[in-house]
Amino acid sequence: MKLNEIKDNEGSSKDRIRVGRGIGSGKGKTGGRGVKGQKARSGVAINGFEGGQMPIYRRLPKRGFTNIFKSEYATVSLGRIQTAIDAGKLDAKATVDAAALKAAGVIRRPKDGVRILADGELTAKVSIEVAGASKAAVEKIEKSGGSIKLLVVAAESAAE
Repeated sequence: MKLNEIKDNEGSSKDRIRVGRGIGSGKGKTGGRGVKGQKARSGVAINGFEGGQMPIYRRLPKRGFTNIFKSEYATVSLGRIQTAIDAGKLDAKATVDAAALKAAGVIRRPKDGVRILADGELTAKVSIEVAGASKAAVEKIEKSGGSIKLLVVAAESAAE
């Protein structure tokens, strides 16, 4: 293959339609814009405009806010951890932490920490070191003979 022989696959791109070039073209007169009016003209920007009436987004009250200091955890179920152990991606004898879960492909990124949830069954005896876990998850881990250590995230106190 040479550079001058490279071309697109057949049918990968459509030809441009020349609008407004005579009635006989099939796209003449109004050029696919319907009939007269504001939308037939160029430079139309009427998103959310209600003809002078107070728009709905201004009639409705503003509610709530987004807490920018909220912690967001990557959640992992016990069943997902067991699947990764069975597949040989996680070592049950080593400590399972955020770095191990990321290396195994269980989580994409740890965010503000990893939180374990109780979905699924855990049969392997593992020691887990994460930022948080549900009560049911802690019970299941200890029932399977494993241990869990919850890392205390240093929260800045608002009192100071």
